[in-house]
Amino acid sequence: MAEMGSKGVTAGKIASNVQKKLTRAQEKVLQKLGKADETKDEQFEQCVQNFNKQLTEGTRLQKDLRTYLASVKAMHEASKKLNECLQEVYEPDWPGRDEANKIAENNDLLWLDYHQKLVDQALLTMDTYLGQFPDIKSRIAKRGRKLVDYDSARHHYESLQTAKKKDEAKIAKPVSLLEKAAPQWCQGKLQAHLVAQTNLLRNQAEEELIKAQKVFEEMNVDLQEELPSLWNSRVGFYVNTFQSIAGLEENFHKEMSKLNESLNDVLVSLEKQHGSNTFTVKAQPRKKTKLLSRLLRKKNSDNAPAKGNKSPSPPPDGSPAATPEIRVNHEPEPPSSATTGATLPKSPSQPAEASEVAGGTQPAAGAQEPGETAASEAASSSLPAVVVETFSATVNGTVEGGSGAGRLDLPPGFMFKVQAQHDYVATDTDELQLKAGDVVLVIPFQNPEEQDEGWLMGVKESDWNQHKELEKCRGVFPENFTERVQ
Repeated sequence: MAEMGSKGVTAGKIASNVQKKLTRAQEKVLQKLGKADETKDEQFEQCVQNFNKQLTEGTRLQKDLRTYLASVKAMHEASKKLNECLQEVYEPDWPGRDEANKIAENNDLLWLDYHQKLVDQALLTMDTYLGQFPDIKSRIAKRGRKLVDYDSARHHYESLQTAKKKDEAKIAKPVSLLEKAAPQWCQGKLQAHLVAQTNLLRNQAEEELIKAQKVFEEMNVDLQEELPSLWNSRVGFYVNTFQSIAGLEENFHKEMSKLNESLNDVLVSLEKQHGSNTFTVKAQPRKKTKLLSRLLRKKNSDNAPAKGNKSPSPPPDGSPAATPEIRVNHEPEPPSSATTGATLPKSPSQPAEASEVAGGTQPAAGAQEPGETAASEAASSSLPAVVVETFSATVNGTVEGGSGAGRLDLPPGFMFKVQAQHDYVATDTDELQLKAGDVVLVIPFQNPEEQDEGWLMGVKESDWNQHKELEKCRGVFPENFTERVQ
C-alpha cells in the first residue's frame, strides 16, 4: 500500500508538472500571436542583460587566467630544463659551480611559489566569483516561468469575469428541456446549483491568481535587489584580481632579476679565469658571390685592354642605368665573342657597363659593378648569357622603384636600417668593413641570385651622407653581425 501511495503521489506530481508545461506553452503561443498581453519589466530585463554580459566576461577571464597559469607552468619546466643543462655542462673544476647550482634551486623554488600564489590569489578567487552565477541564472529562469503562470492565471480570471453576466443570464432562463422535464418545485434548486458552481470556479481562479502573483513577486523582488548589487561588484572584483596578478608578477620578476644578476656574476668570473678562450662571433661563409667575383677578376686580368682604351665612368646615382636589374636568358649564346675578347653587341635596353665588362674591362677595386655577375657568366661557355635591363628611372629628381622611392636622403631601393653589434673585418673587396655601432642602410641585390644566405647588401650611413655615391660605398656584410633598428 505504501508503494502504491508513493507511486500515486509521483504520478500526481508528474501529471501536475505536465499540466503546468502545457498551460505555459499555450500562454506563450497566445502571447506571441498577440491574443494575450504579457507582463513586462524593462528595468529587470536590463538587469538580466547586464547579468549575461557579466557572466560572459567572467567566463572569458577565467579561461584566459587558466591559459596564463598553463603558460607559467610551461615556462617553469623550460627554465628547469635550461638550468639542468647548465649544471651538466658546468665542469667541476670551474669556479662558481656551487653558486650556479644554488641559483638553479632558488630559480625552481621561485617558479613554484609564483605559480601557487597565482592559483591561491587569482584562480580560486575567480572560481568563487563565478560560482554564484549558476544559482542566479536558474532563479532568473524560474522567475520567467512563474511570470508565465501569473499571466495565465490572470487571463483565466479575467475571462471568467467577462463571462459572468452571460452565465447569469443563462442560469436565470432555464433551457426548455429542463422546464418540460423537471417539475416546478425543482427548477429553483437547479438554478441555485448552477450559480454555486459558477461562483466556485471564479473563486478558484481568483485564489490561483493570488497564489501565482505572490510567488512571482517574491522571486522578482529578490532578484531586483540582487542583480544590481552583483553587477556593481564586478568593478571591485576586477581591480582585486588584476592587482593581485600584477603584484605577484612584479615581485616574481624582481626576485628573478636578482638570481639572474647573481648567475651573470658567476659567469663573468668564469670568463675572467678563461679569458683566452673567449668565443667570437663568425660570419656565415659566402659561396656563390665570392666564387663569381674571383672568376670575374681573373678573366678581366687576362683580357685587360690597353691603357688608352679606358672604359667610361659609371653613370651617377639616379640615372636610368644606376640600378640595373639582371635577368637570366636561358637561350645559349656563342661563347666566341667572350673568349676572344671581342666586344659584345649592345641591345637597346642594355647599359654600357654590362657590355664593356663583358668585353674585358676590369671594374674598380672595392666596388661591385652592375654587370659583374653578367660578365662572369658570359665569360664561361658552360653558363647562360645574361640580359641586363634597367628597372628604375629618375622622374623630376626623385628615384622610382624600391621602398626608398621619393626620398632623396636615402639610397635607391632602401629597405631598412641595421646596426653593427660586433666588429667585422672585410675579407673581400665587395664587403663592408664594420665597427660596432655602425649604422648600415640595407638595399636589395641587383640580382637576387647573387645573394648568399645570411648576407645583406647595404651602404654605411656615414659613407652615404658624405659621398652620396652608391657604386663606391655599397657592399655586402654578414647579417648575424647586425641588428635591425628601423
